[in-house]
Amino acid sequence: MELFSHMEKSDYEQAVFCHDKASGLKAVIVIHDTTLGPALGGVRMWTYDSEEDAVTDALRLARGMTYKNAAAGLNMGGAKTVVMADPKKDKSEALFRALGRFIESLNGRYIAAEDVGTSVQDMEYIRMETTHVAGLGQGSGNPSPFTALGVFQGIKAATKEVYGSDDLAGKKVAIQGMGNVGYGVAKLLKKEGAQLIVTDIFEDNVNKAVKELGAKAVKPDEIIGVDCDIFTPCALGAIINDDTIDQLKCKIVSGSANNQLKENKHGDILQKKGILYVPDYIINAGGVINVAAEFEPGGYSKEKATAKAEALYDVVTQVIETSKKENIPTYKAADRIAEGRINLIAGVRDDYIG
Repeated sequence: MELFSHMEKSDYEQAVFCHDKASGLKAVIVIHDTTLGPALGGVRMWTYDSEEDAVTDALRLARGMTYKNAAAGLNMGGAKTVVMADPKKDKSEALFRALGRFIESLNGRYIAAEDVGTSVQDMEYIRMETTHVAGLGQGSGNPSPFTALGVFQGIKAATKEVYGSDDLAGKKVAIQGMGNVGYGVAKLLKKEGAQLIVTDIFEDNVNKAVKELGAKAVKPDEIIGVDCDIFTPCALGAIINDDTIDQLKCKIVSGSANNQLKENKHGDILQKKGILYVPDYIINAGGVINVAAEFEPGGYSKEKATAKAEALYDVVTQVIETSKKENIPTYKAADRIAEGRINLIAGVRDDYIG
């Protein structure tokens, strides 16, 4: 990978490679943009196939956080950390405290939070070394329920556009990934009367959904081609790609996974196929909205965070309306909304600085 060429192309600010032999820490912190404020982004712990895959993921996710935070109306920039380790067996206090020291060295440019493979307890370990971490037990806590709420609201907004009503009763929803967010989305959909088809690479997660929610289970490689109304990706990214896009049998793609489109061209293809794609960084912003609420005047308010997550219904509607008005794919419409806010504030700051 030609790292600097990649960073220059999408205007990244900083990449920090973190290594601590004693704890086994191998991590990458990427700060994409701080125009709107300090860069907020989660700490992801995953077993990557290669170091290049980890760096690529960090770059893509950091840029996505910039757009997510901007579109959600937050005064935060975008960043992401990826830790190259197995979250089921490699966690330790020492590892996260070592990461906390690297975060502290950035002097507030980056604020860490929970993400895939990490927990509130992991954030508490980071907090032992730096104040630049959010989502703690005494603060906003676990962001997953708020992410799930935002995804649920986005699904309803998309359903209204496609079917004329946001009533989800009887709608077939295929959910890929039954982790904290995916299961949370499934619970909300079940309450509305949706029919659930689920999968996950972890059998226990699937069994729980079948037992508690009455979901139908399919194998991981079958979910993409399930005959359904709504496909909801809640696992890892790039699920919409050259190999999968023609397998889709749905009218809506709307889920929490980051970077669902492997390439922008896949968003163009979805539009041509008449499949409404709800941009990932728009619909999955509930978690970061909840975390960012810790920095609101007066401190954290669960009620305000909930209201803002529910308001993602309106943000998704705005993206859809912009897409129709300008005859562009929804991913482009979302980018325009996010970039418009970043450029506006950048201009204000330029005028103020003089």
